[in-house]
Amino acid sequence: MSREKSVAVTDAAIDKIKQMIVSGELAPGDRLPKEADLAERLGLSRNSLREAVRALSLINVLDVRQGDGTYVTSLEPRLLLDTMSFVLDLHRDDTVLQFFEVRRILEPAATAMATEQMTETDIEELRVILESLPDRPTIEELVANDLQFHLRIAQGSGNSVLCSFIESLSGPTTRARIWRGLTQGGAMEKTREQHTAIYEAIAARQADVARSWATVHVAGVESWLRRALELD
Repeated sequence: MSREKSVAVTDAAIDKIKQMIVSGELAPGDRLPKEADLAERLGLSRNSLREAVRALSLINVLDVRQGDGTYVTSLEPRLLLDTMSFVLDLHRDDTVLQFFEVRRILEPAATAMATEQMTETDIEELRVILESLPDRPTIEELVANDLQFHLRIAQGSGNSVLCSFIESLSGPTTRARIWRGLTQGGAMEKTREQHTAIYEAIAARQADVARSWATVHVAGVESWLRRALELD
């Protein structure tokens, strides 16, 4: 069998398994039928079925447990988007700007949603994160705190898919944030001030203000990075 035909057969096998999940025939946590039975049922060769299972396990749709069988995973957004995080980590320096453009769209929306959805306890947790940053943090401490701060807000939006997208985008942009902290004077102070402004807007339940500060915060790093890449 040619490589092209083999790939086409595997793709067809993947589609058939996907349809079983989409239709509800297989639910999250369900165990797949035995290989021989499933191959016959779907009209597939056992080799094609194995390739399909292998591919779906790589993107966390299926979980192959040696000696136990193959199961549908929980299919939670964060689990399925883990693969996207890996792909995004392979970005080039110039394409990181596109990730920031996406962040500039998603994070302000998530911040506005969090302003309305977060409980008082959630907001207190955000304050603790904000105040946990040392007076003179290292670049690594600053970036870690930044990631934690924005992730807590994304979680507070109440939308798990949106939160997972934002978390996935944090990986490729971390490198740029470290670079900025090492080369741009006042970056630490500016980050702390903007985080404080975002927190205060959330605490005051001012969604539009929180959205605006989140836009300023992400756009500031994006603008700096754009200028830095133009100078290279």
